[in-house]
Amino acid sequence: MGSRKRISAISKIRTVFACLNNVPISARKMRLIANLIRNLSTQKALEVVKFNKKHASIYFEKLILSAMANWINNNPSLGKEQLYISRIYVDSAHMLKRVRAAPQGRGHKIRKRYNHVSIFLDRKNNGE
Repeated sequence: MGSRKRISAISKIRTVFACLNNVPISARKMRLIANLIRNLSTQKALEVVKFNKKHASIYFEKLILSAMANWINNNPSLGKEQLYISRIYVDSAHMLKRVRAAPQGRGHKIRKRYNHVSIFLDRKNNGE
């Protein structure tokens, strides 16, 4: 195995992720919360999300707890004290299209947007 593949394999062992698909909130609203918790430790991110008033924070709390459970399941010997959120992706998903009646016999389109959220956790070394 070459050095490039070895480095890639080691980084895959250290990183865990969790995905949440088809969240019924627009991606723009979810990115507001994602930008708040990016590169924070998991405990600090949970505090920020817990006391945030936005509806999207409920989904992020579930997602962070799920990623932490994945870390414990994959790495039982390593603790979760030094975990931090290394990457967050919020991608738009499908869109429900509806028509609402408008004055003078017209119709206006309503787009109900959905998104997919992926969160990646990594462990900080003492040197980082």
